[in-house]
Amino acid sequence: MINALTALDGRYARLTTELADVFSEYGLIKHRVFVEIEWLKFILADLKLAPFDDLNTEKLNHIVQAFDVEDARKVKEIEKQTNHDVKAVEYFIKDQLDLSGLSGIKEWVHFACTSDDINNTSYALMLKKGKEIATTLLRQLIADIEGKALQYKSIPMMSRTHGQPATPTTVGKEYINYAWRLLQEADIVDQSKVQAKINGATGNYNAHYFVYPDINWIEASQRFISNHLNLEPILFTTQVNPNHSIAFVLHSFIRVAAIIIDLDRDMWGYISLGYFNQRIKKGETGSSTMPHKVNPIDFENSEGNMGIAISMMEHLCVKLQKSRFQRDLSDSTVLRSLGSAFGYFAIGVKNALKGLSKVDLNNGVIQKDLDDNQELLAEPFQTAMRVFGEDNPYERLKELTRGQKIKKKDLEKFVDGLEKVPTDFKKRMKQLTPETYVGLAQNLVDIYFKKHSLP
Repeated sequence: MINALTALDGRYARLTTELADVFSEYGLIKHRVFVEIEWLKFILADLKLAPFDDLNTEKLNHIVQAFDVEDARKVKEIEKQTNHDVKAVEYFIKDQLDLSGLSGIKEWVHFACTSDDINNTSYALMLKKGKEIATTLLRQLIADIEGKALQYKSIPMMSRTHGQPATPTTVGKEYINYAWRLLQEADIVDQSKVQAKINGATGNYNAHYFVYPDINWIEASQRFISNHLNLEPILFTTQVNPNHSIAFVLHSFIRVAAIIIDLDRDMWGYISLGYFNQRIKKGETGSSTMPHKVNPIDFENSEGNMGIAISMMEHLCVKLQKSRFQRDLSDSTVLRSLGSAFGYFAIGVKNALKGLSKVDLNNGVIQKDLDDNQELLAEPFQTAMRVFGEDNPYERLKELTRGQKIKKKDLEKFVDGLEKVPTDFKKRMKQLTPETYVGLAQNLVDIYFKKHSLP
């Protein structure tokens, strides 16, 4: 929308569509309706607090299944009168029960619940879906990086430490570093459990126990959370869920976002060095004034949006674990931005994927850098000199190479002057080039794929 307040619903709406159904106001209301209906079914069919039959269950399920945007608008109209969003959901469901011929059970809606019993379970369900969407995107990025690691595992490349020429690696090895880092977090998120509670006004089942002291409410609430909502029950709360699981999941995504920013910046840098070319799309403009430019805008976009995601997720993690005494409402407005945090994260991942899809390796530039930096061999040469007992190996190589360019012939002359290195090893030293001095980089890529095979 051209008049959207945020980029999520405007410029980038096409990148956040799948999240909108989960985290929008409509999505929140629909999840609340689902939880209220599931709780109603549970207390009537499982705990048998009132007469109930299978036909009624079908009618209750229909309220959830038929819920649409127009129903959400009806809830918002009710909220104008109640000035309470959860109470509006309760009244909407009661109206639906009247229309379904189930007026006799409508006062069981929201039985013994506080608002956060419905909210925390709804947000838990939303978080679970959100993390699944985000992790699916993340695993797409990992697979893409893995593919490039495999493709380029044998391509030598000069490294840079402190921005300066350093010991060679391979392009594939540098890609696999990122795949491994991201994979750790993807696995953590997949294994994480989302917690929820349904235990009343201050977390002690007070109203439940007062009217039905013979029911084991602690066990019942655990059974409801586990079996009906497929979430992890949490018992030790105030009126609000302490939101440990939200913080746990978001902290992992914060680390993911930081890793992706690292990838974005490295790719930006390698493009600026000419190590990668960006494919040109006909009709695109790189600069409004410099016609020659092809800018790494996808990686820049990813970096920027990941930064916003980190900021929002960090605030959510810290804020949502705090509540004055047994309850305050400062968490309510913050939770409404949970979807925004996932939205910026999704934009970041999708643009990183887009950037990677548009780059091709420039072997010529990479090879030239290796050929032009013979001083990279100072490291292996001084290491060999140490092994064979040459005097002052580091200092002698430092004098030869530090801060200056040398030729292959300079190194060969230096090797000829060594006194303690055996002749056969001198031959190895002369045959060594920056291109072949890549250590076990390729082996490390192979080890990764032995442990984590491509899908």
